[in-house]
Amino acid sequence: MRIGIVCPYSFDVPGGVQNHIVDLAEALIGLGHEVSVLAPADEDSPLPPYVVPAGRSVPLPYNGSVARITFGPVSTARVRRWLSRGRFDVLHVHEPFALSLSLLAVLSARGPVVATFHTAMTRSRALAAAQGVLQLVLERITARIAVSALARKVQVEHLDSGAVEIPNGVAVAKFAHAEPLPGWPGPCGRGEGGTLGFLGRFTEPRKGFGVLREAFVGLAPRRPGLRLLVAGPGDVAELHDGVPPELRDRITFLGQVSEEDKARMLRSVDLYVAPNVGGESFGMILTEAMAAGTTVVASDLDAFRRVLDGGRAGELFPTGDAAALRRTLATLLDDPVRRTELSGCAAQVVAAFDWPTVARRVLEVYATAIEATDGRVLDEEWTGPA
Repeated sequence: MRIGIVCPYSFDVPGGVQNHIVDLAEALIGLGHEVSVLAPADEDSPLPPYVVPAGRSVPLPYNGSVARITFGPVSTARVRRWLSRGRFDVLHVHEPFALSLSLLAVLSARGPVVATFHTAMTRSRALAAAQGVLQLVLERITARIAVSALARKVQVEHLDSGAVEIPNGVAVAKFAHAEPLPGWPGPCGRGEGGTLGFLGRFTEPRKGFGVLREAFVGLAPRRPGLRLLVAGPGDVAELHDGVPPELRDRITFLGQVSEEDKARMLRSVDLYVAPNVGGESFGMILTEAMAAGTTVVASDLDAFRRVLDGGRAGELFPTGDAAALRRTLATLLDDPVRRTELSGCAAQVVAAFDWPTVARRVLEVYATAIEATDGRVLDEEWTGPA
C-alpha cells in the first residue's frame, strides 16, 4: 500500500505528534508498505529518508503551547505537488484542524482520507474565523482516529462524528533495552536517596513542573541522596527558580535530548514523575517510561488514569497537590517491592501500545476508508487560501 502521512508541526522542533508520526511511519515500513511523510521543515534539516520537507514554519499559539506550522499559498502548492507525485492509496493526516499542512492536504485530497486527532481541543482562536473551511475539512475526511477517549469524546459530542480509538504507540524494545546514563540512577532505598525524572517543557504551566519542584524541595533535605534529572527545552535559571542554592547541585539538567538519550534518561531514574495539571489527552511519556521499566508517578488526570489502568500500572496523586506528591514519592522510594509491583503491571499494560500492534490497527482503518470510497475521487476543487 502507498501511504501518505501529513504532520502539521515542524520537524525542526521535537514533539509528541512528530514522534508519533515517525514511529508509525517506520512501523508501517517494517510491515512492507511504502510511506511518505510531508512536514514543515527547512530544506537543509536532517530528516529521515521518508520525510519530505515543506518549508520553514512559523510559531502559533495552540492548546496551551506554541506549535510551529506552515500555511499559505506556497504551502498549498507544495501539498498538491506532493499528493500528485505520491499517488497514495490513502492519505493520513494528523490534527487536521490546526492551521497547517494537514488542513491543506485534506482540502486538496481527491481520495480516501484518514484523520488522527491527538488533542481534546475543539477549536482555536485562529479557526474561529474559518468555520466554513472547517466544515469542508469535516466533509472530506473518510475515517477518524482518536488517540484517547477524551479526543474521541470531542468527535462525538462536539463534531457530530465518531472515531476509532487507537492509542499512541511506543517502541517498547527501544526503551526496554536502552543503557542508563553513566552514574545513574544510584542507590535507592529507605533513607538512601533515589532519583526522580521529568521530561518536557518545564516552563509551560500545564506541564506542572512547579508541582514537582515544590515536592522535591520539601523532600530533599530529609533525603540527602535524592536527585532530580530533568530533560527538555528551557533555561537552567528558570529550572532553579525557587530552589534553595544548597539543593541546586542535586538537579541535573540535560537540556533537549535525542530520542536515543530520552530512552537512556528514562532508564536512569527510579521514579518518572508526570505532574501535569491539564491539557493532556493521552500521556505518551507515560507509556515510554513504562516501556523502560521505570515506575511512574502521575497526576490524577483522566487521560493518565486511563493509560495507567486506573493506578494499577503507576501511582496516581491528586492533580496539583505538591504535598501529596511529596508523600507519594517518599513512600515509593522507601518501598522497592511496591515499585517492582507497579513496573511489572506496567510491562503487561504497555504491550498493547507496542508499535507493530498499533500499526496493524491503523491499517484496518485505512482498509475501511479505501473500501468506503470504492476508488472514487472528489469532484469539487478547492482554490486554496487567499
